[in-house]
Amino acid sequence: MAEFVAFIDALVAAAGADAVQTGEAIPARHHTDWSGAAPVQPLALVRPRSTEQVAAVLRVCSAHRVPVVPQGGLTGLAGAAVPNADAIALSLDRMHAIEAVDTAASTVTVQAGATLQAVQEAAAAHGLQFGVDLGARGSCQIGGNLATNAGGNGVLQFGMMREQTLGLEVVLADGTLLPMLRPMIKNNTGYDLKQFFIGAEGTLGVITRAVLRLHPAPRARATVLAALAGFDEALALLRRLQVRFPGAVAAFELMWRDFVAASLQWQSLREPFDATHAFAALVDVTGADEESLRTALEEVLGESMEAGEARDAVVAQSQAQARALWKIREATAELPANMHPPINFDVSLPMAGIGRFAEACRAALDARWPANVSLFFGHVGDSNLHISTDASTVDGDEAGVERIVYEQVAACGGSVSAEHGIGTHKKPWLGASRTPAELAAMRAIKQALDPLHLLNPGKVFDLR
Repeated sequence: MAEFVAFIDALVAAAGADAVQTGEAIPARHHTDWSGAAPVQPLALVRPRSTEQVAAVLRVCSAHRVPVVPQGGLTGLAGAAVPNADAIALSLDRMHAIEAVDTAASTVTVQAGATLQAVQEAAAAHGLQFGVDLGARGSCQIGGNLATNAGGNGVLQFGMMREQTLGLEVVLADGTLLPMLRPMIKNNTGYDLKQFFIGAEGTLGVITRAVLRLHPAPRARATVLAALAGFDEALALLRRLQVRFPGAVAAFELMWRDFVAASLQWQSLREPFDATHAFAALVDVTGADEESLRTALEEVLGESMEAGEARDAVVAQSQAQARALWKIREATAELPANMHPPINFDVSLPMAGIGRFAEACRAALDARWPANVSLFFGHVGDSNLHISTDASTVDGDEAGVERIVYEQVAACGGSVSAEHGIGTHKKPWLGASRTPAELAAMRAIKQALDPLHLLNPGKVFDLR
């Protein structure tokens, strides 16, 4: 008890009395994240207000050999932010400043606790846009987005968080500060150290600030929902659009019929076409003028229909119509209420093989559970496929469903995590996408940067 009191006193000295909570004073939201993992009450919750306080807290934890679990907006789906009972939870939510927008360089400097939406709004106020967008934009934080190398809707046009990042400020496990906030695109001065921390899920260091790239905001955006008979036709349409609108295809969301039917039913929406089709692709294209953009898009769709790719199409004539079309794709918010519970997958595969993978997965699931309800949808244009299976239709056998899906992923040379990270949930399957040599290299990096293994222990991979 005396050692615990001394530890808490040291944390208070490092971050201030108002920044440290213990026991029942710790809000329940800090016990878990959106992954559905069982809640765990940490040893303490610490909410620093500055990088200096983060460094001081980590020095205290290092001296006392107490593990640290970094937390952002707690919107992760892989369990990376779930605390350990013997660790402190380190929340960056008080470090939420948008420090500077440089319109000449098209960059923004932010603290790690700033929400994605706050960054988007700061960019928009200067006629710019940030290249990443997620459904959790109002809650997720930039530090967590970086720690998981988040993707989302803008990846096809701008890339993942990694591609948006010019500089980082990071605190290592022993409190050492790495001041890597350099805003230059060209900077070949040895190892690009910031890349170690993007996607590391808080296991190598705590990200405290970032310099992010911004892009000119488009003057116009056109949205279309296209009906397609097959996956290959969907890829042909995507290629046609990218040739006609180079660099301007902002989204290509492909939905298998099972997903469309479920979305329409759950949300009481009307069928978008006169007939049902095997696939529907929701496409956003950006440009300089809305009317001319829609005209050009309609021309491309006509060519696609003549080529036997698209079977039908609806081009939104207003932003309200565009939002109505997007509502079909955004049925993912309805999954928890309509599946009991959903077993969710976030995988990526070589693009040309996604259709065959989906067919093989569906056949394997149907063979094991003929009445299973499984929905297929995804970004696809960036090789990302999502699958959601209703656990109540597979006898609650989540492990069995995971085995089928991830074995198929391994056979196709894909990734068990496209954009959600590994955390604890996917840790048993990491070997399906990484070789023993790659895992050994990861462990060597972890040992070098966190030799006491204090940062987010038990996440991503085991150290043995």
